[in-house]
Amino acid sequence: MFDTRHLRTFDKVVRTGSYAAAARELGYTQPAVGQQMKALERIVGTALFQRVRQHLRLTEAGEVLARHAALILEDMADARQQLDAFTGLSAGRVRMCVVPAAAAALVPAALARLAAGHPEIRVMLQEDGPSECLGRITRGEYDIALVPTCPGRREEVPGDLEETPLAEDRAVVLLRGGHRLAGRPVVRLGELEEERWITGCPRSAARLPHEYAEPGPAPVTSFTADDTLMVQSLVAEGLGIAMVPRSVLPFLAHGEIVGRPLEPAVRWQVSAYTIKEHLRMPAVALVLDELRAAAAPARAAAPRITAGRECSDPDR
Repeated sequence: MFDTRHLRTFDKVVRTGSYAAAARELGYTQPAVGQQMKALERIVGTALFQRVRQHLRLTEAGEVLARHAALILEDMADARQQLDAFTGLSAGRVRMCVVPAAAAALVPAALARLAAGHPEIRVMLQEDGPSECLGRITRGEYDIALVPTCPGRREEVPGDLEETPLAEDRAVVLLRGGHRLAGRPVVRLGELEEERWITGCPRSAARLPHEYAEPGPAPVTSFTADDTLMVQSLVAEGLGIAMVPRSVLPFLAHGEIVGRPLEPAVRWQVSAYTIKEHLRMPAVALVLDELRAAAAPARAAAPRITAGRECSDPDR
């Protein structure tokens, strides 16, 4: 096995042409350089240099090793530079799986802050359901999962994942402007028992307040759609109602839709999950810091919605 110190000394001898010159550049004594070259020749099993008229000349074996030594040392320098970039937070890639309902307000703000301060760190985003995001984390496919949880409907979180609570978000129900309850400042859960629901996925019972807040018949799901614009369009056409975090209301694309808070209050806790060992990765830790910073205004004050989208909040 080659000693990298011997390779560096050998490469310096090749480049300078003598033991004495290599010793001066490396800060060694000439005998120390000679000892390292003898040790390297013992490892190789043959002579690497021959003297011709007081000058060193590479043997055929020396020429082969010289070519490889240069490549090895160059690769090691590149590796060191890249590792220094990662540990110095000037480079890196973070893979993040997000549940759309949790990502709309937090992720863009966090990524904007990240791009301004650390443009060399790249974030790869994938949208999926809560259990799918957590599964991708445990399998090592992603570094961070951004998942909302609801009272009584918490996702089953593997024990090797670290949770970072980010923000609490109150739910609102999306209604068509002409809906019988659209004029109410607050909608009671019991008033929605006969409604047809539009949900994010077949397992998104957490979006249906009856499931955990009030007893009653199981709600009827008319459509499932992950895309928030599709959900809005279905609500706008009167095909059902939907429950979303209040933080997404500023992004409504349909003016005829209104958002109304629910009573009793329905709240999501938005958290980031990651494998505990990944918290030692500087780029991952930095993205978590930016997510916390982006969530801080939401914790301090709930968003105000203007025009037809404004909804009153009895908790405020």
